Amino acid sequence: MGKSYKIILGILLVLLAALVFLEANQRDPINWFPSYTKTDKIPFGTYVFYENLKEHFQVNDVNVPPFEFLSDSTHTGTYFFLNQSVGLDEIEMERLLNWVKKGNTAVISANNISYPLLDTLKLTFTEKIRTNGLTNIAEYNFSNPKLKADKNYSFNRDKTLFYFDSLNGKKQKVLGFAKLQEDEPYDSLPNFVENKFGKGKFLLQTSPETFSNFFLLRENNVEYAEKFLAYLNSDQTLYWDNHYKNGKTFYTSPLYILLGNPYLKWAYYFVLIAAILFVFFEGKRKQKSIKVIEPLRNQTYEYTRTISGMYLDRKDYKSIAYKLIDQFLNFLRKELKVDVQKQENYSELLEIQTDNTSEEIKILLSKIQELQRKNSISKKEVEELNRLIIQFKKNI
Repeated sequence: MGKSYKIILGILLVLLAALVFLEANQRDPINWFPSYTKTDKIPFGTYVFYENLKEHFQVNDVNVPPFEFLSDSTHTGTYFFLNQSVGLDEIEMERLLNWVKKGNTAVISANNISYPLLDTLKLTFTEKIRTNGLTNIAEYNFSNPKLKADKNYSFNRDKTLFYFDSLNGKKQKVLGFAKLQEDEPYDSLPNFVENKFGKGKFLLQTSPETFSNFFLLRENNVEYAEKFLAYLNSDQTLYWDNHYKNGKTFYTSPLYILLGNPYLKWAYYFVLIAAILFVFFEGKRKQKSIKVIEPLRNQTYEYTRTISGMYLDRKDYKSIAYKLIDQFLNFLRKELKVDVQKQENYSELLEIQTDNTSEEIKILLSKIQELQRKNSISKKEVEELNRLIIQFKKNI
């Protein structure tokens, strides 16, 4: 390796060491993605809530769609949906309604709940955003005097407030309220309702952020989750939905593990950099270039033109016609597996395998037989034969 290469390599190594140092001392940016996944420890994950939930309930994870899960009639208890959006289709909604009607409980906490379900329960929801400020700090509380806190539970981050704007059912009851921080207490809006349905009930809440890590780990907000769970029967099995989740609990790429671990990530980068340096310094050609030898040209077409020209010059149209016939019959044997000279039903076989009509096939084969019997053939007859063969092949 020459001196100049060593200098360049040294500079690259120094730059690489500086990059590693800066990367190692840089704090990872906060991930505000609303995953609501039980394994996520990011602000909008539900790791804290799920771990506390397991201390008070027998929790079973449901990794399949509600349509598949509810097909088993032996499941009884509480079905807990928690996500930014829960969009049940009509078949899933019908199964969930029938399941609740038998005496079970369905809990749905989402900013956007399936419209067909809300319509069935005679509920509508909307959103509220401040028009005279830059941030929307939402506060939450309960309507039950025994659960209501003296100070509202605050979500200290800009967030649109979703709430139920109409309750038309006779079996509905408001369990919780929410409001924006700057609003007066009488501006509180219902965000948590109970809806009786058959022998069971729905608990619907429009603020899933109240179960996030970010909310529960601030001040005394964990009390909100504890009071919410007071509405659930701890003696029943709680089924935790993992299907309707923004976050993924599985790896979508083999590189996910490598790039997710800082040590493995930099080991991977070092391998790539080493490979690039090797190609740059050592990947040069060590021998003289090999002369490119052009392959022999295929001159079959020119040869054929020469031979055919000889026949035309001699006006030997009979030989040309016979060669056309031989070539066509050989084509039928190889491509269509039809031997005109040995198979009696050759006409039917050709009609089945091609788009030619029986009349067209009959005309072509009659023309061939006619020319084979003649001692002399004209140029016009050769052209007619060639036209019929071309027309036949077009319809294959």
